[in-house]
Amino acid sequence: MLSVTLGPLTMALNHLLLLAALCVASVVGWWVARRGGENPESALLNLFLLGLVCARLGFVMAYWPMFREEPLQIIDIRDGGFLPWAGLAGIVAGALWQYRRHPGLRRPLGWALFSGALFWGLASLGSHLYSKGTELPALSLRNAAGQSVALHAYRGTPLVINIWATWCPPCRREMPVLQQAQDDYPHVTFLFVNQGETPENVSTFLATTGLSLTHVLFDGTGQLAERVGSMALPTTLFYTADGRLIGSHLGELSRASLHRALEPFEQATAPAPAAQGN
Repeated sequence: MLSVTLGPLTMALNHLLLLAALCVASVVGWWVARRGGENPESALLNLFLLGLVCARLGFVMAYWPMFREEPLQIIDIRDGGFLPWAGLAGIVAGALWQYRRHPGLRRPLGWALFSGALFWGLASLGSHLYSKGTELPALSLRNAAGQSVALHAYRGTPLVINIWATWCPPCRREMPVLQQAQDDYPHVTFLFVNQGETPENVSTFLATTGLSLTHVLFDGTGQLAERVGSMALPTTLFYTADGRLIGSHLGELSRASLHRALEPFEQATAPAPAAQGN
């Protein structure tokens, strides 16, 4: 399961787990504070926001060449570009500062942070172990000519599957990024699976936008999205050459976030160092 639908809101599972961890930390901190100490709710929220800012800044610094040409993308966090270790460093630094300034917060805040981190770590590990290695679905979709094409036919090279539709604004915005990656990563197959539209509509869209997508399939009933557990567009899936899922992204991709997601494929195709003779 990649996303969770709560009424009209669809949220990526990892984001939901992060918010749940904040709730767990707040409840534990409040409970401990009842036995002595200050309620750490406000401090926890500040640390949470500090962690997000530091995680984003860490990501921007790591991929600065891709943000330098489009600086406004720095504040566009819809691409999901965050570095967890940078966020963790910010939270630790902020917590130490709180410990020094507010002795009454030490015990409640300590237990709150420990509980929230433990919940997030275990829940994220469980989700990762559940999804990692999931096989490429055994489905057959249609190409523009109406012919049946099995997804397994694309095994043999690293595979990126983008689930999209022309009426989806984030899908349209990320298409040039994906097309550029299609050209920059010739060893990776990019497969664009359209949801519920006709080949004629998609052809018109591609012609009017000047896009050239090599592999396009059509999923009239949304069976692929249902099988992978994502009900939001766009969704991008990353599979190894033998058809194992190693990553996913819910929402719009930027150049930087896509580059980061493709790094495992770069490492997998990097030539091994030559052995040195004695």
